Amino acid sequence: MCGGFTCSKNTLVGLNVIYILVSFLMIGVAVHGKVSGIVTSLPIVGGITACGVFLLMISVIGLIGAVRHHQVLLFFYMVVLFLIFLIQFSCSCAALAINEGDEIKLIKSAWKTAETKSPSLVIQAEQTFDCCGLGLGEDNIPYLEPTADDQNFTIANDVFKNYPDAECYHAANTSMKTDCHTCYSHISDKVDSGFNAAGGLGLFFSFTELFGVICTHKYRLYIRDMGEFA
Repeated sequence: MCGGFTCSKNTLVGLNVIYILVSFLMIGVAVHGKVSGIVTSLPIVGGITACGVFLLMISVIGLIGAVRHHQVLLFFYMVVLFLIFLIQFSCSCAALAINEGDEIKLIKSAWKTAETKSPSLVIQAEQTFDCCGLGLGEDNIPYLEPTADDQNFTIANDVFKNYPDAECYHAANTSMKTDCHTCYSHISDKVDSGFNAAGGLGLFFSFTELFGVICTHKYRLYIRDMGEFA
């Protein structure tokens, strides 16, 4: 690490510019993973998104503190950046540690909640992926062919009324096309890739935040020593 005042200052400024770029990248990857799931609330991905927003805000504070040699801003920046590191590190590890069983429980819980409180989200998911029903039984075992209840929901809510070319389009009292499958078969891979991408990216860049905390601490010591010398 740099051993001089100017070098530490330039390093800190450079880090904050990188943090701004990283924050946009984190938000983009996390939002992509969330949109891919559509109805899955994915709290871990949401946590990484929040870290990206806070990282963007604190980076601006860090830039101002580094350029103006402001001790109070730098102290606030250092403390908050360390808290972001802890949150981001924890969320990223949790995202990478989630297995298929946990993903199934999250998806099913979010889907059932959406069916009750916000059916429009389920309708949007079925239209987006051209699917019918979630595809998870009471024992959480996936099934491919939509059940009668799945089909009834689709018909009752006119999900594919304006999409006659869709694989899952069917009118009342008519059989569904054999190519129509449940939504879990479409979204499981996307949710898994969303967790892995957001978790891996968050874990990698969380260590740069720890480096930023150490660099800021040294920079504040240089500023204090210069003030005492003056």
